[in-house]
Amino acid sequence: MSNRREFLTVAGVATGAAALFAFRGARPAMAATGKFEFQLSDAEWRKRLSPEAYRVLRQEDTEYPFTSPLLKEHRAGTFICAGCALPLFSSKTKFDSGTGWPSFWQPLPHAVATHTDSTLGMTRTEVHCRRCGGHLGHVFDDGPQPTGLRYCMNGVALKFAPGHA
Repeated sequence: MSNRREFLTVAGVATGAAALFAFRGARPAMAATGKFEFQLSDAEWRKRLSPEAYRVLRQEDTEYPFTSPLLKEHRAGTFICAGCALPLFSSKTKFDSGTGWPSFWQPLPHAVATHTDSTLGMTRTEVHCRRCGGHLGHVFDDGPQPTGLRYCMNGVALKFAPGHA
């Protein structure tokens, strides 16, 4: 009996995950709207970014968990926007959340902006780059002290600049 229950549970979770990731890439360009300091045309964004970075930064996609090399980046330095190179997070605020995405407990001052994201039938707080509007990820209130926040970022939306953090 428990084997059947386990099978149905795993099948249900797998079906939900497949549906979620099938939704990926089906959206038009949707990065935060408004006037930003750094703006490019859609064609210029496509030329500047890898296809995966374009989907995340400009279409609000989510990379697969545990795929970013930045997940294991532990050197001193700064995580910058892959779209416009704005410094976003110090390595001093990075922590292992166990979620599969690079996580931070605090952004650098004036680096990010947020807005409410109600896609996928839930309400979350989306985080985007203040300078170019690129989608970075989401922030949750289950992080470590001193802020209690978890900025769960897509690694492909970031680049790492080693050095003084």
